[in-house]
Amino acid sequence: HIIQRWLDEHKQKRSKDDQDFMDVMLQVLDHEATKDCNYDADTINKATCLMMIAGGSDTTPTTLTWAISLLLNNPHVLRRAQDELATKVGRDRHIDESDIHRLVYLQAIVKETLRLYPAAPLIPREFNKDCIIGGYYILSGTRLMVNLHKIFRDPQIWEDPLEFKPERFLTTHKDVDIKGNHFELIPFVAGRRMCPGASFALKVVHLALASVLHAFELSTPSDAPVDMSERFGLTSMKAEPLEVLIAPTLP
Repeated sequence: HIIQRWLDEHKQKRSKDDQDFMDVMLQVLDHEATKDCNYDADTINKATCLMMIAGGSDTTPTTLTWAISLLLNNPHVLRRAQDELATKVGRDRHIDESDIHRLVYLQAIVKETLRLYPAAPLIPREFNKDCIIGGYYILSGTRLMVNLHKIFRDPQIWEDPLEFKPERFLTTHKDVDIKGNHFELIPFVAGRRMCPGASFALKVVHLALASVLHAFELSTPSDAPVDMSERFGLTSMKAEPLEVLIAPTLP
């Protein structure tokens, strides 16, 4: 009902100024554009918005938690990221979204975090027709679980796959993106069924992580290493809560 009211409100006040996600969806999808689909435009719009809200409320904080945990356990990486921020942004202002494209090491940290700890390590897919994959005959209706955790830690693809090395995305894997074009790293999956909120999620993760690293010094209680044990579930969450001590550094 909440999403329906949101949809109805946007239909009534259609405006070309100050548009949000729902306005864009209404422009792209209408009943004419979806006449050959099994679902009407309103259902698709509501489902997409609900997926972004429900999915992003869990996966994005999880990714940020893993990123900070990895940085605390690898202080040389943390220091290099903070040095990049000091050089590219300075110490007299806060981070802006326009700064992110210049923070190449920070982007590498996000990629490496998603490689080691994808928010959704198992991705379900259902075949809508019979096909052959890798020599295996698969019937229509078969449900397959894609093990991203295994792919992202495959030693045939990644050197030192269990090590946290963001610099690999500045050297050997510098051309690998995370938007579905390189199957060795598809945290948002790929193709027509990839996460509709991938671009938004990446903007949030980059900006949030950069803001924290730029504005605060981070440490753990008693300088103890962070426990990196995982908790089994649909999302890859830490088994133990992350405890961080922060101290402001910006004037």
